[in-house]
Amino acid sequence: MGLDEIYSRSSESKETNRQIGPFFKCWINNKSLGIDPLKKDDFLKTKTNAILDASDAEMMAFAKEYLNYNHNKGLDFIGRFNNKYVIGEAKFLTDFGGHQNAQFNDAIATTRARGVKAITVAILDGVIYIKGNNKMYKDITGRLKNENILSALVLRDFLYQV
Repeated sequence: MGLDEIYSRSSESKETNRQIGPFFKCWINNKSLGIDPLKKDDFLKTKTNAILDASDAEMMAFAKEYLNYNHNKGLDFIGRFNNKYVIGEAKFLTDFGGHQNAQFNDAIATTRARGVKAITVAILDGVIYIKGNNKMYKDITGRLKNENILSALVLRDFLYQV
């Protein structure tokens, strides 16, 4: 690979799902779930419904320390609603197959982490809900139908009813 190709590939725009991913935290920080996210100290002090405002590394450390989360994938969401912790990974899936399947599997692996002292969710949006003969749709309507897989659009309703 020559210098021109290295420059060309390094200056390509990010995949859509990688651009949209950070928007999830912005959406949370804009009080879309009805409450302002709190820094760790305030999150731990309050007994009311709360969302943790933390970096990826801070969320991972919090989940390991307080929730027995030992999975190797980071988290996009940690909250406490009705005295129950909820953790999750958010993905926006823009296509079927390939890398998108890997992103899907990462989010599903979070829901299947064992020994966690929290409700685990995969917050998935995009093409996943298009009815068809694709792997992701067949999985969420078949073998994974009992997992907590939901759109960010219904996350608020889910959290307040746990």
